[in-house]
Amino acid sequence: MPVTLATALAMIAFAANSVLARLALEAGAAEPMAYTGVRLASGALTLAAFVVWRDPGSSGAGRVLRAGSWSGAAGLFGYAIAFSIAYVALGAGTGALILFGAVQAGMLGWAILKGDRPGLLEWAGLALALGGLAYLVAPGLAAPDPASAALMVAAGLCWAAYSLIGRGSRQPLADTAGNFLRCLPVALVLTAFGLASRAPTSAGMVYAVLSGIVASGIGYAIWYSALPALTRARAAFVQLTVPAIAAAGGVLLIGEPLTIRLVTASILILGGVALALAAGERRRRTG
Repeated sequence: MPVTLATALAMIAFAANSVLARLALEAGAAEPMAYTGVRLASGALTLAAFVVWRDPGSSGAGRVLRAGSWSGAAGLFGYAIAFSIAYVALGAGTGALILFGAVQAGMLGWAILKGDRPGLLEWAGLALALGGLAYLVAPGLAAPDPASAALMVAAGLCWAAYSLIGRGSRQPLADTAGNFLRCLPVALVLTAFGLASRAPTSAGMVYAVLSGIVASGIGYAIWYSALPALTRARAAFVQLTVPAIAAAGGVLLIGEPLTIRLVTASILILGGVALALAAGERRRRTG
């Protein structure tokens, strides 16, 4: 599959996670615990199947069981559960924008704590992005629910931690499958708890399974097939498209309004992140 096509499909899959969660959770087709459990379980089985398919026999199965880490699994679970609870009250585009902004801010913040010294343009980009996030969640008629926004920030920080833990992995697809599998016991508990408290509708189950198999399992498999052909900066830049795709999906598939606040905050956050990424890449190249 051409790299451009694989990258585009992966970004659509990542954005689909937001749209599917909103379809299931906003309409009450599923509650967050069961949705998270089914998503993680179906994603684990899909990713494990991909790894075994690429390396048939006991060696592939053994590699999946040994791959990943408990710290990575903890970051993955924290992201997944906070993501689901937050999407009960957040729009698809708004949630994706907050999530993406928190991920990038978390990773940049960690780099600074570890001794990286950003230049003036990087600081300006970070300030612009954080200002856009502050504007998005500021009190007002169009402001998102503050508790849900805080949960999505937590989800983004968990995903940033997950990404940092997995940075430099020599087998990213296997490690991702391993992390999902390590979440499987708690995913089954969540599913049982959710089914006991309020059984999801058939549509809710379909959305959760699609999120696990297609948007997570197949999406990650496609992304990791394209990643070796992308520089770190280009990989970060293409992910800027995810909130925009999610917002478009929310408008077209769910009928969510495209507010001036969301558009303005998107320009500030995505523009600020793009500026910080570009300036950082230039500094590293010339430094």
